[in-house]
Amino acid sequence: MGAIIRSLVMVVTLSIFTGLVYPLAMTGLAQVVFPSRANGSIIIKDGVPVGSALIGQAFTDARYFSSRPSAGGNDAANSGGTNYGGTSAKLQQQVGELAESVRAANGWTSDQEVPSVLVTNSSSGLDPHLTPAAAYCQVERIAKIRGLEIRQVRDLVKEHIENADLGVVGEDRVNVLKLNLALDNLQQNQ
Repeated sequence: MGAIIRSLVMVVTLSIFTGLVYPLAMTGLAQVVFPSRANGSIIIKDGVPVGSALIGQAFTDARYFSSRPSAGGNDAANSGGTNYGGTSAKLQQQVGELAESVRAANGWTSDQEVPSVLVTNSSSGLDPHLTPAAAYCQVERIAKIRGLEIRQVRDLVKEHIENADLGVVGEDRVNVLKLNLALDNLQQNQ
């Protein structure tokens, strides 16, 4: 009987610690040390939340930098990729169609190379970043549509490049939402 009581006390103690004390302590610590990240890295514009720096959004207006395609429609509740293999006919068709769409939107020739991140889904379907090359290749289109100098838009991309973490983890990247908000600010301030 003593073993049963000790076991029950241990289960209750561990349940309280791992189910209540530890999560509350970690949440409190995160709020103190990393408040923005702990709250979803929400980006605020004019006092209104416009998105998260961690979740991609679909930008279909030609005045904006296009984001990476998403199999789940950039819906955090429906995240995930297509899981098509490299030899999948559906994947090859999808990539071909997206490449033609990107070429048409940017006024490119049919043989112009399209950066892969503009025609392939991310694993989660929520990737908020592009490679710098994928952002730079859209500069001329955006500058022309917005009546800006190419140099201004190119400099804006350069300012928004986030380097690989610790210089070696991951790749250099550009957050599309932050870049598009800066693009709006640039145009408003002219």
